[in-house]
Amino acid sequence: MEAVWLKATGDEKVFLHGLIQIAAAFHHHTRRNPAGFGSLLEKGLEKLTRVSGLGTEIDLEGLRRQLRPWGRFAKLAKEPRPVRGVAESRTGPAPPLPRIERLG
Repeated sequence: MEAVWLKATGDEKVFLHGLIQIAAAFHHHTRRNPAGFGSLLEKGLEKLTRVSGLGTEIDLEGLRRQLRPWGRFAKLAKEPRPVRGVAESRTGPAPPLPRIERLG
């Protein structure tokens, strides 16, 4: 996907960059890096919001809706943890993983 993003222009480039950042965010999440996860998720969501009128077959609004709970989860997980295990109780269970779906 990165090779396609590098050649893209305009809204398509912003859209692809947002998807790449979100994928990288979830990589950070699996590596237990809440700062990297939260930062990239926020940047990726911002890009997907900017291209809301992009004529793709992807349900962007549905994807953004699925990612919003993850944004809240990331903010809670980044807060300092005075006691081991507190973050898990503070954030609760992780939201369902997002799925990219086609329109129609």
